[in-house]
Amino acid sequence: MNKNNLIIFDTTLRDGEQSPGASMDMHEKLQIAHTLEELNVDVIEAGFPIASAGDFESVSEIANSIKQSSVCALARALDKDIDRAAEALKNSSKPRIHTFIATSPIHMEKKLRMSPNEVITSATNAISLAKKFTDDVEFSPEDAGRSEFDFLCEVIEAAIDSGARTINIPDTVGYNMPHQFGLLINSLIKKVSNSDKAIFSVHCHNDLGLAVANSLSAVLNGARQIECTINGLGERAGNAALEEIVMTVKTRRDIFDCNTNIDSTKIMKASRLVSGITGFPVQPNKAIVGKNAFAHESGIHQDGVIKSRETYEIMRAEDIGLVSNKLVLGKHSGRNAFKQKVIDLNIYPKNTQEFDELFYRFKNLADKKHEIFDEDIIQLATNIEFKAHNISFKYMSVISETGKKPSANITLEINGEQKSAKSSGDGAVDAAYNAIEKIVNSKTELQLYSVNNITSGTDAQGEVTVRIKKDNSIYNGHGADTDIVKASVLALINALNKYIQNPNLEMSKKRGV
Repeated sequence: MNKNNLIIFDTTLRDGEQSPGASMDMHEKLQIAHTLEELNVDVIEAGFPIASAGDFESVSEIANSIKQSSVCALARALDKDIDRAAEALKNSSKPRIHTFIATSPIHMEKKLRMSPNEVITSATNAISLAKKFTDDVEFSPEDAGRSEFDFLCEVIEAAIDSGARTINIPDTVGYNMPHQFGLLINSLIKKVSNSDKAIFSVHCHNDLGLAVANSLSAVLNGARQIECTINGLGERAGNAALEEIVMTVKTRRDIFDCNTNIDSTKIMKASRLVSGITGFPVQPNKAIVGKNAFAHESGIHQDGVIKSRETYEIMRAEDIGLVSNKLVLGKHSGRNAFKQKVIDLNIYPKNTQEFDELFYRFKNLADKKHEIFDEDIIQLATNIEFKAHNISFKYMSVISETGKKPSANITLEINGEQKSAKSSGDGAVDAAYNAIEKIVNSKTELQLYSVNNITSGTDAQGEVTVRIKKDNSIYNGHGADTDIVKASVLALINALNKYIQNPNLEMSKKRGV
């Protein structure tokens, strides 16, 4: 093991998806996976194959298409989980199986109802089985931060003896303090007799806002893998943010005696893609990737930056791929130029028909917008269902006059048949949504409605994200258009299609480390 190499293990597609409302379909997961590979992520945790048929299919597709990064599948310390993970990874050029079992007293007693010896036996049996399928096996003692130290050492030692080559220490509920967590990692490495045979990893949650701090403290104390996500996406308050980890290590070389393989110039692209697909906007003051991260309002700061950038900037915007928006294509651009741009953006239509639809949407947008940016094209692709639509948009008329209640006339095509309805509402969008509900009678509950501009300018596309709920299942929808009402309609239709096509898209949330 190269002690100077810090392995970046991205779990956006697994733990990130556990963030309420962040479920992604297979096409969206593939798009993110290719972007992570382009980012030079060492390990991509693609999912939890035993959780659902959809998760299994997604892991399989990612394992088949990703060649440079290792592809990892999560599995409980159960034979059926290990077998399912192995089956999903069978076509991977670099497969990893990540198995886990809880080791804290509260988890063993209340959740597992197992004795410490039974937990050790389950862990070692799972690792031994996983080793039959791949040499790259990772083990996590879930809730390690609240586990008894001596028992934690015993479990880890047994796991390494059984063949685990990565030992991941999760702070499952974000309970630890940086000095405390760093000391834990240091003590484990010293106390576990065979620790030199494994890479120690950490997986920190952000419940107290300390996920990045805890992760970096662990690195300073010997950890050489960090599990993280793009934009810090993840269950509850999220995970350690990949972009913050990478740029801290890169910026503070005086502190960290290790490097990552990450191509940091691709960070902003990855951040925008994940935000667009999940519908989770990045807060403006978010470190590294927030829109204000390199903005200077204060006159004193502006003057300093003009004179010397280093006065108030510790890293360059260019280092994360944040450069001035560059015109990439226009209405006169041809199919070949557009096709190359689509490839460059890691957008992969499955056939000619899907590409034609995307090109048609691009041409329509180019007639409305003077400038077309990468973000516009990504959004166009995100909006396309790369499969048959049950519901498609055909016509919209909205009337909104001062002093009168807004009304909308909507026409949809449902399974080849056009249907129309009129309705009123508290606003133009509300009226349009009421008309759609008259047509589809979905009885879904609108839980989230969010609007963001994709690029700058008065002709910018408005990006709308909606979240609907039906029978304890949640479905995200995305829409974009220069007309915000139309974007809103497209977003709702997108969500309804997911509900109709796959009513179990978001099953009960998967739980892991």
